[in-house]
Amino acid sequence: MAINEKVEGSISHIEIDFPPVNAIATAGWFELADRIRGAGENPEVSVVVLSARGRGFCAGVDVKELAGKSHEALVGVNRGCFACFKAVYECQVPVICCVNGFCLGGGIGIVGNCDIIIAASDATFGLPEVDRGALGAATHLARLVPQHQMRAMVYSAKAISADELYRFGSIYKVVKPEDLLATAMELGQDIAKKSPTIIRRAKECLNGIDPVDVNKSYRFEQGFTYELTLSGVADEARNAFVEKREAKFEA
Repeated sequence: MAINEKVEGSISHIEIDFPPVNAIATAGWFELADRIRGAGENPEVSVVVLSARGRGFCAGVDVKELAGKSHEALVGVNRGCFACFKAVYECQVPVICCVNGFCLGGGIGIVGNCDIIIAASDATFGLPEVDRGALGAATHLARLVPQHQMRAMVYSAKAISADELYRFGSIYKVVKPEDLLATAMELGQDIAKKSPTIIRRAKECLNGIDPVDVNKSYRFEQGFTYELTLSGVADEARNAFVEKREAKFEA
């Protein structure tokens, strides 16, 4: 299990590899944040390409890490996710996400904060937080789909396909799975031909004109996950998921 990085020319290729489904534990979120932040601080790097090995891009938080644990565990993973999403958004160079298979929960937080998304034709995107006793990353989903679509996806916890997301204009290209990384690297090379100084200022400029402060907005959402945990309802949702049974809620 690892975060792998390889620099090719002016492109830093960072790969998520947490088998079997790329559900990321607390330490993994912080490590991914460090890698992305470090790549952006490297003056030799002009673009970050972020991809994942295995069946899907990211299944979100490793819920098993939280089952039956103290509230400190939840605080830790919340801080890890916040650090990772912030690192993607504030990376000093453009971040291109290559999405294969499923992109769920925390995966939405990553791609919603990246600059460009290229998806495999088998990719799906969803926010199952309501089914897991959590709230969060609606901030990032709202950057990918219109407001009412976002609300429907949050309430229903249903995922949509890459083609649907492409129709919303959020995905740059949908390609065959075998062409995913090559397509992202080709785009990355096109960007890397530009002036590194101009590209870095362009990233800073585009972040500066965003209508929503993604850091404050996501932090607000996280507070409700903690509230649900204190009430006990989140524990039942997480335990049911881990135990592969239907959750039983009193309220």
